Amino acid sequence: MPMTATTVLTARALLLDMDGTLVNSDAVVERCWRRWADRHGLDGDEVMKVVHGRQGHASMAVLLPDRPMEQNHADNARMLAEETADMDGVIEVSGAAAFLASLAGLPHALVTSADVALSTARMAAAGLPLPELRITAESVGASKPDPEGFLKAAAELGVAPADCVVFEDSGAGIAAGRAAGMRVVGVGSRAGLHGPDALVQDLTEVRVESTPEGAIRLHLG
Repeated sequence: MPMTATTVLTARALLLDMDGTLVNSDAVVERCWRRWADRHGLDGDEVMKVVHGRQGHASMAVLLPDRPMEQNHADNARMLAEETADMDGVIEVSGAAAFLASLAGLPHALVTSADVALSTARMAAAGLPLPELRITAESVGASKPDPEGFLKAAAELGVAPADCVVFEDSGAGIAAGRAAGMRVVGVGSRAGLHGPDALVQDLTEVRVESTPEGAIRLHLG
């Protein structure tokens, strides 16, 4: 539900998820994961409740708990290739291009469960510029909901976790931001189910200004 009043948050850095937050890739995620569910005799709706926000092998570990992790990693590599080859219907989340443009010169990073190839392809397909700092699947040892990616981004930007604001759409991502000790802005209706600190329907509801002290002030709503 839309926010009725504007919420103002102040931060020193913004950490941005990609899928569902900057890029609407739901169509391709659904296509690839429902095919995967069919191959494994799993219920597609149940699979879709798990996969958003996590790296593929981490989703597989939840869905097929008895399968060896090396099989999940091999399967995940195939899934990433499949997803990277399918950009049909990949578009920006409303307001993403303007939002990223407003962050020029301000500390921010992309923190995604996608790998370099997939994140580069999806951002390009959506017509979005890649932030200078990118934490991808290759950068971390643990997938969201583990906070490693967000903590690594904060460290590389030289900003304390408490001074970062995370933008996320998924339960796994919101949990990761929380575990990192950061405030979380939820983007879209899916995010609202997971208790973010603030919620916007899309990025047209976000206005960014920099303060004279070099902080970032967010107006949400």
